Amino acid sequence: MNPSSYRDRRSATAPRRTLGRATATRRLSSAAAVAAVLLAGCGTGAPKATPHSSGPGVSLTPPAAPSPSHHSLAPDLTATATATACTNSTKLAGWSNRRLAMLTIAVPVSETSVSDATSEVSAGAGGVVLFGSKAPSDLGSRLTALKSHVPGHLGLLVMTDEEGGGIQRMANLVGSLPWAAYMGAHWTPAQIQQNVTKVATKMAAAQVNMNLAPVVDVDGRNVAPSKTNPDGWRSFSGNTSVVSKAGVAYMNGMRAGNVIPVVKHFPGLGGSNYNSDFGPAHTLPWSTLQKVGIPPFTAAIKAGAPAIMISNNIVPGLGTNPASLSPTAISSELRGKMGFKGLVVTDSLSAKAISAAGFSVPAAAVQALRSGADMVMFDLKGNVSSQTSSIATAITNAVAGGHLARSRLIDAAGHVLAVRHVNLCS
Repeated sequence: MNPSSYRDRRSATAPRRTLGRATATRRLSSAAAVAAVLLAGCGTGAPKATPHSSGPGVSLTPPAAPSPSHHSLAPDLTATATATACTNSTKLAGWSNRRLAMLTIAVPVSETSVSDATSEVSAGAGGVVLFGSKAPSDLGSRLTALKSHVPGHLGLLVMTDEEGGGIQRMANLVGSLPWAAYMGAHWTPAQIQQNVTKVATKMAAAQVNMNLAPVVDVDGRNVAPSKTNPDGWRSFSGNTSVVSKAGVAYMNGMRAGNVIPVVKHFPGLGGSNYNSDFGPAHTLPWSTLQKVGIPPFTAAIKAGAPAIMISNNIVPGLGTNPASLSPTAISSELRGKMGFKGLVVTDSLSAKAISAAGFSVPAAAVQALRSGADMVMFDLKGNVSSQTSSIATAITNAVAGGHLARSRLIDAAGHVLAVRHVNLCS
């Protein structure tokens, strides 16, 4: 986001001398029934959970296995059924397409009125994005109340842009950080991590668990971010090595304070010709980015980055669509060649670069998910409730019409849960 802006046993005692074909057949049927019951217990129905800050989940107790006997086949089949492990994916497969779709949406809301997102959170939205410049002193209690509406109490991603410098939405509660450019030039990586941890700790105390930062774009232009330059002082440096080290330090500082960092804006906005919020924009050529802009992301992934944001800029050499809508950028490069396995979120799909590419926000959301993104965001403007519903409907219609694989939607929803350490089978 730019400055303008988530699882009758029948005891059989047959004579040892003979089973008989009919008896053996009945035993096989009974054993198969046991296995079927066990298998059906994993992956159907809506999960129930109890709240837990590090990952609420479901307590699943499988039916008791039959006691071993000389002739019983059930124990062997039970072992087979147990080996079919319950996973978040098998549980999510039992969810409706609508509920899965909602989990991939981050709903914008004013930090001074977070209760406005209650209906969307109650409907299963995976996250909320806080907008504003001064958070209320009781933000924590307000967010706690909002989180109580999450279906199954599976946790909620509460995001904000708390980068530093001129892009801070709750500095009045958590303390201030300087522009990334200042940190990169004047602080060591250890100092960056230490100062960021202080801010992250206070963010977590206020129930904000995700920061849309750090910016690891390589851009050394000594200017404030603007229409023609989305980075400027938001970048740690124009030196790739400095950005790589500072970005990892910032990321680790957030994690140390129990806040999920989102590394952005892949594959790098440094040197872009324009700010995608205001119109079509393109990055430096892909061949250049591979040498200059990609290393900070590689370093972050190697250090365990939990989430990465995709930019809305077109990348010359990677296709004609914005990166956020490009399977080449997300699935082939980020997921494939770079091996990233975490959460992929889009930048705001309300950006004019998206509409200029011929996509409405709902259509862009579908394309982003098809391309490999897991969570979509949009701006706080217009009727947010209607916009959220339109996005969810577009996603469910795409699945129903065969334009979006259900397996991809389940995968995306799984990444949303994983980043919050939610285990539906525990």
